[in-house]
Amino acid sequence: MDIRKMIQELHAEREALDRAISSLEELQKGDEGVLLNQTRGRRGRKFMGPKEREEVSARMKKYWAARRSVQVSGAR
Repeated sequence: MDIRKMIQELHAEREALDRAISSLEELQKGDEGVLLNQTRGRRGRKFMGPKEREEVSARMKKYWAARRSVQVSGAR
């Protein structure tokens, strides 16, 4: 067993690992900027104002009234 050869191989492997780690760290730095930009935008549920809420309420009341009338006439 040649110890010098093993040491050389381990040094070469360490250098390869250091390069891989450096590359990943650079990618991570670039991704952090992208993630920050993505989280700044508004996400999730859209909230309605009072006027929109009233319009939706009136539209849904009309819809359910029509559904009830169809069910009542269809059941008889």
